[in-house]
Amino acid sequence: MEALNFLVWPFLACLLLILIHAYFGIHILERGIIFVDLALAQFIGVGIALSFVFGEENSLLLSVIFAFLGSIILALSRKTAKYVNIEAFIGVLYIFSFAAAILVLDRSPHGMEEFKTIMNGNIIWVTPKEILSTALVYGAVGAIHFFLRKRFYALTFEGKGNFLLEFLFFASFAVVLVKSVHMAGILQVFSFLVIPALIGRLFFKRQSTILIVGWLVGFLVSGLGIFLSYRLDAPTAPIIVAGLAIIFFVLLVCKIAFRRRPA
Repeated sequence: MEALNFLVWPFLACLLLILIHAYFGIHILERGIIFVDLALAQFIGVGIALSFVFGEENSLLLSVIFAFLGSIILALSRKTAKYVNIEAFIGVLYIFSFAAAILVLDRSPHGMEEFKTIMNGNIIWVTPKEILSTALVYGAVGAIHFFLRKRFYALTFEGKGNFLLEFLFFASFAVVLVKSVHMAGILQVFSFLVIPALIGRLFFKRQSTILIVGWLVGFLVSGLGIFLSYRLDAPTAPIIVAGLAIIFFVLLVCKIAFRRRPA
């Protein structure tokens, strides 16, 4: 019973992460900018790295500053698509952010441990207070996207929208990432964004169905991953990420094998 009380909080945190990131994942996959989450999360990671050097009390402020800087850069990415491949542009942003974070953490006495924290997070030790604040932030972002759902749908699926709407999309996404990266780390956040939506898209085309399937798979793998992490005394994020990836590959192989079967 004591173990259950301990594990319920990280599980609730994973539920929140899946709910919001699977939704954003549908938009990101449709836009074909798969690594935008990884690049923006790593860019926010530069702010977190700076907080390790200049004082962890500045972590949230620096993260928000870098989140909005990243949002402006990505909102302009459609204009850069005329001159350079968009995925290449996002890749350069990621590499720059990765290198900058390493250079900053090199000035910290515990740089490697802090780098691991940024990448893997520490969701197993999440507190009820963190979950409540995260739920409030995600809820506010979710409300914005619900009221503007038709305009965001047109922006993603039809390419209709102005810079302000594009910036609002990426800014709301960045606000979500600030909370997510602090709580779960870059690896888990990226996997929650991409893999559940990919699994849903393997078998369905309707966006609502893809979302529901992604949620169900994410809930199942998160619960099992947290339990295995506790039992094996292993890092939580890599177990969940590996579990999602394995399920995706298995289902992909099953679909390919089924398609090749003679009628």
